[in-house]
Amino acid sequence: MSFKNIVLRELKEMKDGVGSISRRGADGKHWPNCTRSHIAPDVAPPETIEQGQWANLPPELLLDIIRRVEESETAWPARTVVLFCASVCKSWRDITKEIVKTPEECGKLTFPISLKQPGPRDAPIQCFIKRDRATSTFRLYFGLTPSEVENDKLLLAAKRIRRATSTDFVISLVADDFSRASNTYVGKLRSNFLGTKFTIFDSQPSNDNSVQQISRQSRRFNAKQVSPRLPAYNYNVATISYELNVLRTRGPRRMHCGMHSIPVSSIQEGGKAPTPTSFPQCSTDDKSSSSSSSSSSPLISKGFSSPNLTNSPAFTLPNLVESLVLKNKSPRWHEQLQCWCLNFRGRVTVASVKNFQLVAAVDPSLNISAEEQEKVILQFGKIGKDIFTMDYRYPISAFQAFAICLSSFDTKPACE
Repeated sequence: MSFKNIVLRELKEMKDGVGSISRRGADGKHWPNCTRSHIAPDVAPPETIEQGQWANLPPELLLDIIRRVEESETAWPARTVVLFCASVCKSWRDITKEIVKTPEECGKLTFPISLKQPGPRDAPIQCFIKRDRATSTFRLYFGLTPSEVENDKLLLAAKRIRRATSTDFVISLVADDFSRASNTYVGKLRSNFLGTKFTIFDSQPSNDNSVQQISRQSRRFNAKQVSPRLPAYNYNVATISYELNVLRTRGPRRMHCGMHSIPVSSIQEGGKAPTPTSFPQCSTDDKSSSSSSSSSSPLISKGFSSPNLTNSPAFTLPNLVESLVLKNKSPRWHEQLQCWCLNFRGRVTVASVKNFQLVAAVDPSLNISAEEQEKVILQFGKIGKDIFTMDYRYPISAFQAFAICLSSFDTKPACE
């Protein structure tokens, strides 16, 4: 029997037996929607849970086993084996998180926090979006195109909520819970009345230092430990602007994205984009507060209806350095086809006003190479009825890319 088969067999036994934390919760708690999101939750299990016999393996042996599993299972759905390793017990999870690298380093998505981390530098991560007009929902999946068996890996989901003066797109890790009181809430996109300006709100600051600095005033508790009077905070991390088409001339949309949480130095040689390593409720500073608040604050079930999004507190992160600005790449006019064209490298097949490519808009004084300026950071386009592709790369994250693409779905009568 091969090493891979042995590991799979043992992991199955652990999942069904003593090692499965999802079925051994001493207080009856479980990880909500773990199978539906297909990503291991980034919340450490309570230390009071008995970890079982598998927690006593020698660290050197455990490190070697998990490293071999991680190196062998690089694609989905086979990569779920890595998630099983992280779900055995706390010691297994700590070592798995130590081995698994960020998307920027390895180009793979593993944990929920990977969706908040910058994409790879060398090649984009390719995804696609499905739109459901009946429910006004949008689902982001990992992969080139939808599969015939419909077992695609869900990354994020969004629901459009129209209001009198604006439109909100609430973004969640699952497709059936868009409550801000839920721990699956990751952020939202809000438009103005004309649909010309959008603001991306993140449920957490873009780096761990910000989390520590403002944790007391902006801490998001776990959904089962938060009071209804303590709504989740939103941090303004980006602004999307569409130029007004006053003369009603025909042509592509023109847009600019100000990424407040990403410095322009991140695309310079040796630059680094902010990379969060955990959600706020998982930080060490929050553990004691969360545990103490659980006894005094009323518990909220997963289906608890959240306060109105319009009344949610919002913070604008201090902009101490010059922010990165993205602009849509100018298309060329094709005389034979009589339309505007862009080279999507086969990833877009249907002409649409929603199609775009974003590149960095930088000042010449910054000495950024022409190659870096021409590099497509985000690409979005239509391939079929209610199906669109989304390819993103460093320095933006999957969450930021998804939010930017959602802005293209909103009605823009003043821009077309």
